[in-house]
Amino acid sequence: MTSLRVGLVGAGGISHVHVAAWQALGADITVYSPAGADALAAQYGLSVAKDIADLLARVDIVDIVTPSPAHKPLALAAIKASKHLVCEKPLGATRADASEIARAAREAGVQAYPAHVVRFFPEYAAIKAEIDAGRIGTPAVLRFTRTGQAPRAGSWFFSEPDGGGIVLDQMIHDLDQARWMAGEVTQVYAVQNPPTVDGVVPGIVTAQVVLTHAGGAISHVQGVWGPPGTTFRTSVEVAGDAGSIGYESPDDGSIRVELPAARNDTNYLPPSTHSESPYLTQLREFVVAFAGGPAPRVSLGDGVAAVALAEAAIASIRSGLAVSLQDGVFDDRPDEPALATEGVEA
Repeated sequence: MTSLRVGLVGAGGISHVHVAAWQALGADITVYSPAGADALAAQYGLSVAKDIADLLARVDIVDIVTPSPAHKPLALAAIKASKHLVCEKPLGATRADASEIARAAREAGVQAYPAHVVRFFPEYAAIKAEIDAGRIGTPAVLRFTRTGQAPRAGSWFFSEPDGGGIVLDQMIHDLDQARWMAGEVTQVYAVQNPPTVDGVVPGIVTAQVVLTHAGGAISHVQGVWGPPGTTFRTSVEVAGDAGSIGYESPDDGSIRVELPAARNDTNYLPPSTHSESPYLTQLREFVVAFAGGPAPRVSLGDGVAAVALAEAAIASIRSGLAVSLQDGVFDDRPDEPALATEGVEA
């Protein structure tokens, strides 16, 4: 493989795992960030660009790890410069922004992928594979939880117009998982407690989202931003008409499968060793695609769809009503799904 020349835009917390993954792939990394670039470069031995134009002139791949409001202008600049693109979730701060990024990439012939890293966690990937193999039959009810310490008080994460709050920043992982595992979504209903006031999301907050899938399945998604010291935990459970499968952290990493009708005793998948970072797995898959290999497991259309689901959930929280996704089919086309608020309480 030829040398990878990667431009990292942003130097916040998530940048460290991206740098480690790129270095494991042998990349030559240049970083640009209004703040923190020098410290990040000194820690990992990176080059520093003086501005975004300087960075774009040095690299072939751009990796955006900035706060969400900056994703659109940076992505459009990279696409205009004909650079392949990796963008941390969400692809855009709004579905209109995400659609504009996707449309620009397609028109320019540039490959661009949203970094929905949970698709690359071995437990979630194994569950998806079991569902696709028909092992639990047709999915009927899916439950996802994601709990962790709230971001730093006063940061952009809590500005709903900028960062989207808990739904767009944190819960988008599981909204994407639900659609990945159970298919397209036709209706979204969501609640949040305490409520957002004047665009500011509370520091400690819980949200619940219920997705109705086109195939009839129902997904329950819960997100929690807890007080300092809250243990980070995730869980997923998928029940079908022939059994169920699930995972909960922290535990031994086992995937639990319940198959009452099974004729053998193979009820567990091998425990995951987490011998490789999911961020590395993700970026390797993107690099293979950039080089002309198979498409990765997440597409531009997936990035647009995830933002659309989050935006629908936020709209439902505000209105107290269910939101219909009238165009429930998302694919690699960067078309925006039509949203309509139902006229009845959910």
